[in-house]
Amino acid sequence: MLDPKTALGECDTLMLDMDGTILDLAYDNYMWLTRVPEEWAERNGMTLHEARERLLAKYGNVQGELYWYCLDHWSERLGLDVLKLHQEHHDRIEYLPGAKRFLEAVRESGKKVLLVTNSHPDTLALKQQVTGFSEYFDAIHSAHTFGYAKEQQDFWHALRAEEHFDPDTTMFVDDTESVLHSAAEYGIAACITVTRPDTSEPTRGKGQFIGVETLTDLL
Repeated sequence: MLDPKTALGECDTLMLDMDGTILDLAYDNYMWLTRVPEEWAERNGMTLHEARERLLAKYGNVQGELYWYCLDHWSERLGLDVLKLHQEHHDRIEYLPGAKRFLEAVRESGKKVLLVTNSHPDTLALKQQVTGFSEYFDAIHSAHTFGYAKEQQDFWHALRAEEHFDPDTTMFVDDTESVLHSAAEYGIAACITVTRPDTSEPTRGKGQFIGVETLTDLL
């Protein structure tokens, strides 16, 4: 059985997701499950319940595709300035507990540390502006740059062409099982899940991948 601490010590490349791995997913869940439905309901004369139900159906239709993460797509589909809504609530953007301490520790380890996210470049830029996390990474990659979500094998091929990492000596940490399955299918040796990506919710139950509640559990 994979020991995550040992795997971290032995890996040459460490890949980290952003939302739900280094940053609190509570912000994103608030935006997409509360704030966007509120604004859409007000614009279209619906109740919040109706708006939320209809939006969840729309979200589900493209879940796992790049459109699901695309602000431009949702702004066009909903007739809202979704980026502006995110900017108005930027005070909710926060590191997950222990994440900054973990980033400081691995930055001193000599490993190649990559941020690998499905986040749209506009929200990525907003979150970097608020938190300043870029100083801890050797490179930052948005799936939108490659044109494929992390759930797709084409993403990993494109990322490897860019970064030339060895899957056998790579650790990848994410909070989404479908993404971890894709990474494991590609051949990444150590795939770890974060079990409490949203601090406003309880710890998730056991899944297929070895889990840590916070990144500091890897140290």
